[in-house]
Amino acid sequence: MDPLIQNQASRINPYFILIIGILAISTGAVFARMADAHSLVIAAYRVGLASLLLVPLAYWKARDELCRLSSKDLKIVFLAGAFLAIHFATWISSLNYTTISNSVVLVSTSPLWVGILTPLLFKEKIRHITVLSIFISIIGCAIIGSGDFSGGGRALKGDLLALTGGFCAAGYLILGRILRQRLSLLVYISLCYASAATILWVIVLLMGLPISGFSAQTLWAIWGMALISQVIGHSCYNWALRYCSTTLVALSFLGEPVGSTILAYLLFHEQPTLAKMMGGLIVLSGIYLAARSEITPHNKN
Repeated sequence: MDPLIQNQASRINPYFILIIGILAISTGAVFARMADAHSLVIAAYRVGLASLLLVPLAYWKARDELCRLSSKDLKIVFLAGAFLAIHFATWISSLNYTTISNSVVLVSTSPLWVGILTPLLFKEKIRHITVLSIFISIIGCAIIGSGDFSGGGRALKGDLLALTGGFCAAGYLILGRILRQRLSLLVYISLCYASAATILWVIVLLMGLPISGFSAQTLWAIWGMALISQVIGHSCYNWALRYCSTTLVALSFLGEPVGSTILAYLLFHEQPTLAKMMGGLIVLSGIYLAARSEITPHNKN
């Protein structure tokens, strides 16, 4: 049991919130497909629009908490936002150099990085069942993408970018777990998303990428990504960090390829292969195994 959460209790079952998070974040690939804009611009709008909604709300509802933040907490929040920004920048950029499946599989190594870094940073001993659930889930992701791997055409640059994205996602979650023990959800996500948005917009402007003149479909897709994928999806994960281990939350990210496959079938009539369906079941089995292995209190305060 994670010592940072062993005394925490929630009035809402955290696993229910994680399921909502998986469903919401799975829409990201659908919206990205609908948006006709540069990938970094989409990422910048995703966290930027979310910040425009959340920062004023946080100032209105939690002004006292914002004023009490220490310089140390602000530095950690900014670092978490930086990890989130680099995660989006490297992962989305990797799609320009390698196959979608290569990218998804490599960026999905975040639970592995969490499993490696958590014992080193917090001197916790990771359980064998947790290690098993991590590898089961990653194997499932590999099976989902196996049919699209090109036999020798993989671009090393894209693979390294995706791998970097997975590592940064782990850093984002680990720092979020630390801060969520003492910061409210609204304060944390508003500052974290705002930090990521600032970094991404600086990159977009320095690169001189087009940021306007989009079609109505692209605008709707960008707003959908900001409201559903980011505000609802990522915020559900950040909420769960107060009550679940970082490893379980990281494993929940692996549900995204499963949800995206289902949505692609429903919206775009993309028939999933038998391998993708089997891989999805394996991923869900790994997440379920990790969830069952945790003894997280759900009693009411």
